[in-house]
Amino acid sequence: MAKQKTIYSCIECGGQTLKWQGQCPHCQSWNTLIETIAEKSVSRFSPVSEVGQVQNLSTIEAREEPRYPTGVDELDRVLGGGLVQGGVVLLGGDPGIGKSTLLLQALAHLSSHRSVLYVSGEESAHQVALRAKRLALNVETVNLFAEIQLEKIQSVLIERKPAVAVIDSIQTIYSEVLQSAPGSVAQVRECAAQLTRLAKASGICIILVGHVTKEGALAGPRVLEHMVDTVLYFEGDMHSSFRMIRAFKNRFGAVNELGVFSMSEKGLREVKNPSALFLSHHDTQVPGSCIMVTQEGTRPLLVEIQALVDEARSPNPRRLCVGLEQNRLAMLLAVLHRHAGIPCFDQDVFVNAVGGVKITEPGADLAILLAVVSSLKNKPLAEKMIVIGEVGLAGEIRPVQRGQERLKEAAKLGFKQAIIPLANKPKQAIPGMDIIAVARIRDAVAHMH
Repeated sequence: MAKQKTIYSCIECGGQTLKWQGQCPHCQSWNTLIETIAEKSVSRFSPVSEVGQVQNLSTIEAREEPRYPTGVDELDRVLGGGLVQGGVVLLGGDPGIGKSTLLLQALAHLSSHRSVLYVSGEESAHQVALRAKRLALNVETVNLFAEIQLEKIQSVLIERKPAVAVIDSIQTIYSEVLQSAPGSVAQVRECAAQLTRLAKASGICIILVGHVTKEGALAGPRVLEHMVDTVLYFEGDMHSSFRMIRAFKNRFGAVNELGVFSMSEKGLREVKNPSALFLSHHDTQVPGSCIMVTQEGTRPLLVEIQALVDEARSPNPRRLCVGLEQNRLAMLLAVLHRHAGIPCFDQDVFVNAVGGVKITEPGADLAILLAVVSSLKNKPLAEKMIVIGEVGLAGEIRPVQRGQERLKEAAKLGFKQAIIPLANKPKQAIPGMDIIAVARIRDAVAHMH
């Protein structure tokens, strides 16, 4: 028997080379080349008779794609209103975070008025049935197919033509055309491409479950995210019952939407008022606590920023952030010293976003600085106060997006006072809300109490 030829494939970009190297010559990533079996070339070109016709764009009817509401409102919010016919959704998350549980709940709702198929590549049919029983789901009309071979899955999808199909997970599926093991770069790329092609041709909405690496990125080639229409990430602390789902790519809706769930014995429960999760309930106002309003897609969320400033015991004071950008904290402390005259070079500074939420927008700058000043001076901020604003290197307070919506959300939850950028000052007063508009960081510090 002839010896099979081996090549080295990059797990980041899928590039191939004949010899092992420390650095991928295609994407320049280090230690990403793995040995795989060279595949025989397979022609994937369609016959000339199957080539589509060229159309003028102006003659094509532009219409909204019909949606399939999943019955899970928080998931529909992130998807942009529901699933789309022929759409391909990639859902990634840590092991045990609740991906299979969420999709099984969604399929149970969808099966009441549409045909659905759950393809399980990781669990046996018995295990899936036990989960459905534990969650007390009505799965009488949910079809299950336990298989990992791509060709068999394709034939079942073509035969049954379900409206929605879940593939759990894409890393366990393999094609007979390729000789490499399931989960390899070649297998993941080929299986995803074939399933995406089938979804577009047949109109079946396919949801792919993807594993993530220890860095939190989706495992497999990066091209996997480019193939699909929607990329969702399921996040959450394993020691907490709260879970968050975010959209990082969505061809049929807005990105950066956030859905919040609570894990219980009966599965994932929707959290209608997520702001309550990210606020601590103190009997009295405490130093170092500041409430801000962040914007997650179309949803404003109230989040508590906590800061602890303590005298440094080492020559190099520590700067630690949880849920916020660490490099930005050092920059903000320099602005606080230069433009407000409050030095922190001899202090350890710890900043935390309550509830495990991750804040990446610069609209949290002002809240971070006021929480730091509050802890440093051991003076709490005024009761029922919210703070929003971006801080520039010149000490100016820059406006944030959708300032009106943030203020209205805070007023709805009973907050009475707000420190905001001057450019975000509303033209009409908000009932029950005292607005303090500031232009410089020094003015914001002066209005803290």
